[in-house]
Amino acid sequence: MTLDLDFVRAQFPALQGEWTFMDNAGGSQVLRTVAERVSDYLLTTNVQTGASYEPSRISTARVSQSREAFARFMNCDPGEIVEGASTTILIRFLSEAMTGRLQPGDEIILTNTDHEANIGPWLKHEARGIKIRWWRCDPETYELDLADLKALMNERTKLVCVTHASNILGTINPIREIADIAHAGGAELCVDAVAYAPHRAIDVKALDADYYIFSVYKVFGPHHAVMFGKREKLLALDNIYHYFFDKSRVPHKLEPGNINYECAWGSIGAVDYVEDLGRRAGAGEGRAAIEAGFAAIAEQERALTARLMDFLQSRNSVRVIGRTSSAIADRVSTVSFTVGERSSREVVEAVDKARIGIRYGDFYAKRIVEEHGLTKTDGTVRVSMVHYNTLAEVDRLIAALEPAL
Repeated sequence: MTLDLDFVRAQFPALQGEWTFMDNAGGSQVLRTVAERVSDYLLTTNVQTGASYEPSRISTARVSQSREAFARFMNCDPGEIVEGASTTILIRFLSEAMTGRLQPGDEIILTNTDHEANIGPWLKHEARGIKIRWWRCDPETYELDLADLKALMNERTKLVCVTHASNILGTINPIREIADIAHAGGAELCVDAVAYAPHRAIDVKALDADYYIFSVYKVFGPHHAVMFGKREKLLALDNIYHYFFDKSRVPHKLEPGNINYECAWGSIGAVDYVEDLGRRAGAGEGRAAIEAGFAAIAEQERALTARLMDFLQSRNSVRVIGRTSSAIADRVSTVSFTVGERSSREVVEAVDKARIGIRYGDFYAKRIVEEHGLTKTDGTVRVSMVHYNTLAEVDRLIAALEPAL
C-alpha cells in the first residue's frame, strides 16, 4: 500500500511551513481536524459532564465517543479504556492503584531500556519492601534477551514492565512472547507503547498485555494519553479518586480530577485520520481500516529508515545505537547514533541551521545512556521520523549531516 503524501501532508498545517520535523518521538505535529475538534468542544460544549441539561448530555456523549474510538484503535472494549494527561501520569496512577496488591517481598521486573515513565513509579515501591529486579539489555547489541527474563522470574514476581518500542533504539520488542513468559510465572505485564503507537496497529487482545499505555500527542493528536487495562485487572485496582468512588467505578476511579474533555474529543480526530488512510487504501471501516492505514504508514516509514540507515552505515565515524535493519518487524523509524567521540549536541546544532528539527540527549531513557557510557557524547543524535516525512526530507537531512560527520 502506498500513501498519498500530498493528501497526508495537507492534513497537518505545520508541514506547510519551511521546517522539516524529525523530532516526532518527542511529539508529532497535530492534525487540522484535531485542532478543530478541540476548538469546537471549548466553544460549544465546555461544561461538566454528567448533568441532565442538553449541553452536558452532549459533552458526556463526546467523552464516551473518545473511549469508543480508542477501543477501535486498540481492539478492546470501551470499558477497558482509561484516559489522562500523559503516559507518565497514567503509569504513576497505575502504580499507586496497585499499592494494595503489592506486599513486602513481592518483586517487579524493570528494563534499563525503558523511558523513565515506566521505571520511576515502580521504584517507589522499594520503600515498602518490594524488590526490583533489572532486565538489562546486551551491552553490545542493546537487545533484551528473553532467556534473561525467564531467569529473573520466580514465584514472587508480580509485574513485568517493558517498552513495546524503545524511544531511543527504535527496537520493537516481542510483547506477546514477553506476555506469555510473565503470565506463565503468574505475573502481570505493563507495556509503555509511546514509541510504538504512531507506527504500527495496536491489538491488545493479540498482545495479551494486562496494561498498555501510550500518549496521543505522539500520534498526531493533542496532549492526551490512553491506558488499556483488562477489565478484571482494572476492577482489582485500588481507587485513587475520592473516598466515595468504590472499586467498581472503572475507569473513573483511575481518573482523579477528571480527564481533559476537549483533548478527549480532539483525540478522536487522530483515530479517524488513520481510518481514513485505511479506507483510501481500499479497506472497509473500523479495525480493518485502522490496520490498513498502519500498514501503509509502516511501509512509508520503512523506506525513510532504509534511506537514512544506508547513509549512516556508509560513514565509518558513525555508530548506530541498536538495530541497523530497517525491516518493519524489527524497528520503528526512530534512529539514534553517535559520531566517534564528538558531542551529539554539536551535530544537532549543525543540522538546526538547515531548518531541520532533530534532537540529542537521553530522551528520558537516561539509564541506558548512563549505563552504556553515552553521556560522554552528550547522549545520542536521534532522528525520529513518521509517515508524513518524505524521502526528499531525508535527503535534505543527509546533506545537512554530511559536513558534521
